[in-house]
Amino acid sequence: MANQKALIYNLRDVDKTSVNLVGGKAANLGELTSIEGIQVPAGICISTDALENLVLASPVINSLIAQLSSVQPADKENIAALSSEIRKALETTTIPPELAEELTLHLDRLGASDAYAIRSSATAEDLPTASFAGQQDSYLNIIGLGSILQHIARCWGSLFTERAIIYRMQHGFEHRKVRLAVIIQKMVFPQAAGILFTADPVTGNRKIVSIDASVGLGEALVSGLVNADNFRVSNGEIIGRTISTKQVAIYAAITGGTTQQSIEPQHQNSPSLTDKQVIQLEQTGRKIEAHFGSPQDIEWCLVDDGLYIVQSRPITTLFPIPAASDAANHVYVSVGHQQMMTDAMKPLGLSFYLLTTPAPMRIAAGRLFVDVTTMLASPTSRDIVIGALGKSDPLIKDALLTITSRENFLPVLIGDQLPSKPKSFSPAPVQADHDPAMVRELIAKTQASIAELKETIQTKSGTELFDFILEDLQRLKQFLFDPQSLALINAAMDASSWINQKMYEWLGEKNAADTLTQSVPNNITSEMGLALLDVADVIRPYREVIQYLRQATNENFFAGLDILRGGAESREAILDFLNTYGMRCAGEIDITKARWREQPTALVATILSNISNMEPGESNRKFEQGKVDALNKEQGLLNQLVQLPGGKEKMEETKRKIDLLRNFSGYREYPKYGMISRYFVYKQALLKEAGQLARENILTGRENCFFLSFQEFREVVRTRTVDHALIKERKADFKNYEKQTPPRVITSDGEIITGTYIRENLPAGALAGLGVSSGVIEGRARVILNMEAADLAEGDILVTAFTDPSWTALFVSIKGLVTEVGGLMTHGAVIAREYGLPAVVGVEHATTLIKDGARIRVNGTDGYVELL
Repeated sequence: MANQKALIYNLRDVDKTSVNLVGGKAANLGELTSIEGIQVPAGICISTDALENLVLASPVINSLIAQLSSVQPADKENIAALSSEIRKALETTTIPPELAEELTLHLDRLGASDAYAIRSSATAEDLPTASFAGQQDSYLNIIGLGSILQHIARCWGSLFTERAIIYRMQHGFEHRKVRLAVIIQKMVFPQAAGILFTADPVTGNRKIVSIDASVGLGEALVSGLVNADNFRVSNGEIIGRTISTKQVAIYAAITGGTTQQSIEPQHQNSPSLTDKQVIQLEQTGRKIEAHFGSPQDIEWCLVDDGLYIVQSRPITTLFPIPAASDAANHVYVSVGHQQMMTDAMKPLGLSFYLLTTPAPMRIAAGRLFVDVTTMLASPTSRDIVIGALGKSDPLIKDALLTITSRENFLPVLIGDQLPSKPKSFSPAPVQADHDPAMVRELIAKTQASIAELKETIQTKSGTELFDFILEDLQRLKQFLFDPQSLALINAAMDASSWINQKMYEWLGEKNAADTLTQSVPNNITSEMGLALLDVADVIRPYREVIQYLRQATNENFFAGLDILRGGAESREAILDFLNTYGMRCAGEIDITKARWREQPTALVATILSNISNMEPGESNRKFEQGKVDALNKEQGLLNQLVQLPGGKEKMEETKRKIDLLRNFSGYREYPKYGMISRYFVYKQALLKEAGQLARENILTGRENCFFLSFQEFREVVRTRTVDHALIKERKADFKNYEKQTPPRVITSDGEIITGTYIRENLPAGALAGLGVSSGVIEGRARVILNMEAADLAEGDILVTAFTDPSWTALFVSIKGLVTEVGGLMTHGAVIAREYGLPAVVGVEHATTLIKDGARIRVNGTDGYVELL
């Protein structure tokens, strides 16, 4: 650790504990000097204190930096003006004499007439959670004290480039808290230079080293002036290479600075590295990675067969690998893509889901993944798993097929190692004479159990509450995996598949089951969307109530309603809705998410949209019209079938399947509704405990309990002590997880396997997806990532990342649906079919490729979206 009183330090005297003093880049260089066999050019570092002292002594610079705090990232004009003024002030300032004297002494020891690289090193740079790569400036081949002093000032100024300012704003770093040091390092003059990643930056595979290389200084490569040679290496073997045409290179100029030189034609396609040098680089990269304990992004220079490392920083873009208990190969499938909730979950939310599911789960970046390795390794279960997941998401299916086609990745199972038929993917036995009354019985049984739970949980507190919840979770599992319940759901799913297959085979009609599922009975989720239309009907006549809702807050949502004309009626209508559906919210599988009952303002935008876009009585009209459309479709199909050879038998069998479909497809939504209802009861009781802990000053806020696992929370209640540092760390981790995008499929090597749609005859420029609800519709795209911000007009097409049941409230206002995540039997697809909305799901990057307000055509029959 460096002596914190000096202003300049030798790189050999700093390490990872010196970040606040010398910045991330210099701290990492100091670490590199301690690794045996790693060569780092000699150098020094001007500490962060030097710039801080300079700023403190300048009222002008202080004032300009203060002004940045009131500017928004979108205000590019003001940012540009302030950036220019701050940089000018820093670059023209006189460097304090004591700093110049200390620098002179150090340069005399290193070689006063030698050439140096001058580089910035910020405290918010090269960190595990944010690289800040390229935010500050570097200068090469600087010769002489005067020029070095000038470029030190320029490095200081680079802390306030427009790009650096905006980046800090977007990532939540305060401008004054990011400090900057300056590295002065002896120049090396390489024959080749480049970047080495100890994990494949494209796929994330941790077992592959990727090396970009070019001749001369690495500046040509970093600046994009030349295309790099690329070498991919694994365990000492070069597994891929791309040799680019290199027409120019950058070299050091004799008088200082750099110069661009043309490469002779006969050398333009020569590799910049020999195979021996490539393997040497891989070995060096692995040694550095082992020292830092994580995948690294390394800058290197090759000088007369000597290898110098000039930078190493963590690769911050990699998705974490789900933890395994062994070193064997594993394949993980995202739960979020199945549950229509790819957001990061807090620890308590993860705990509850793990306590609820029987599947072998792993956690990474606040997301859940199912380990399907054993099921894929067995020929018996492989087809079942891939088939089931493929129905839900073709991109997952394609990714899994890619893995199963590889040699030696999956284990070879024999005898007792073979898994039993996977229960979660096995259809329950289907009886042709299922009685519709069974649905009503199952719903009544669930409701009675939840009512009993609400009553009993009131008598529990302390650790007894936690033990009671664990017991009740077993009852929840019995409801979720009840054989009779699963049989009804599978009966409807099988009927839907049968109808679609046979109607296409016999009549040439695609997706016939879609219309037949409109306005089915007992669909708690679609009923919710219609119920919110009824709420709008109550409020619509009262202008004062509408104005009140526009300004309402969650804390006092109902406080001022009663004094308004129509206020009492409106309050009663909203409360009736919340009594039935208030446990729902976006991302509801995470128990820590705020429920509508807790944040009723989440519904306001949808209620107001319904008031504006719908006529009174729309709920009943929409449901009745759906029934008519379904009945007409049924009659039309049966009339056509009876005219075919064997028509009577075909018609009778089809009629039986249609009855199964209509009687039981709505029930599919109910088990999850029951689960979320129970979750909310648990949550209310647990928050009561957390509130008591907060009053005793054990927790600093009751919602801090969300950053504890279920068992950790129980232990805090038992011991009345909590690890505040752990909660703080998890909050920081969660903030980072929120920025990450989970893959559908990832391996234990960290490789993200991306599937593709196998599709022919798509219109030019169309975005491929999975058609889950038939029909074609054109309209205005509304790209909405947050339900609370929904501003829809009649005829709009909703484009979003994913829709769970809570989004159903918006479906009554739209004419079509496009999502990035989804499958044939996920909630958005089911409700889209019931409402008769053309829908395409699984459209990769839809929310960025489709612009808000753009005109699009959604083809839910063939599964694509056109930008018009």
